[in-house]
Amino acid sequence: MSDAIFDVWVEAIKAAEPVCLVTVVKAEGSAADSVGNKLLVRPSKPALGTLGHAELDRVVERDALAELEVGRSGVRNYGAEGQQREDDLTVFVESQAPPPRMIIFGAVDFTAALASTAKLLGYRVVVADARPVFATRKRFPMADELRVKWPDDVFDEFGEDLGPRDAVAILTHDNKFDVPAVVRALETRVGYIGVMGSRKTHEGRTKRLREVGVDDAGLDRLRSPLGIDIGGRTPEETAISICAEIIALRSGRKVSALRDTEGPIHER
Repeated sequence: MSDAIFDVWVEAIKAAEPVCLVTVVKAEGSAADSVGNKLLVRPSKPALGTLGHAELDRVVERDALAELEVGRSGVRNYGAEGQQREDDLTVFVESQAPPPRMIIFGAVDFTAALASTAKLLGYRVVVADARPVFATRKRFPMADELRVKWPDDVFDEFGEDLGPRDAVAILTHDNKFDVPAVVRALETRVGYIGVMGSRKTHEGRTKRLREVGVDDAGLDRLRSPLGIDIGGRTPEETAISICAEIIALRSGRKVSALRDTEGPIHER
């Protein structure tokens, strides 16, 4: 690895910035002398280095950014000039992605349980509420960050960086928070948007969201009632239900989501 690539690689990791290092680990034919070549890829920045061919660099950079976005490392095969479905050379894509972020709106009883569970899964947790008397470090010591702000201010700060690995959970039960938080969350690329509330509550919320311009595609992104149907009642059980739904969505598994069932959320 050249000194320039190594320096950028190390600094990006230290700064918890997303960075991907691609290395040619096997090559045949005309590409045989490319073994060991490296390409350093970062979002919104020029790539550093080369794998030996300009078109190969372009194709691999595109694929590496996609792998980086989901935090995945692995082996990929290409033709010597970047052709798909050929295996002249093999590269190892090493992604160094910062922890996924979960933003929880609402400093309520369920928030502490969800924040603690999300931390166990490796999330960097942000708890946000505009009420300073509730959003305190004493109540949420497990949160990485606290924001005593309205949803618009929180999304002004974090929204641009949210991606498919991240999650937004809206637990407020207050239209002044819920509707703005949902609208702004839908403007991002966040992978999970969960909104707490009963089916009746969500029906009313859906009406208000349509009134402010949210369409069917936006409503379809919402998970409400949020979580999977495990019969949970306590804050801790609800937190497990929510995180299980996030994992299932990320892995593409079909589960019995509360959003897709009918009848009471809790058995009498």
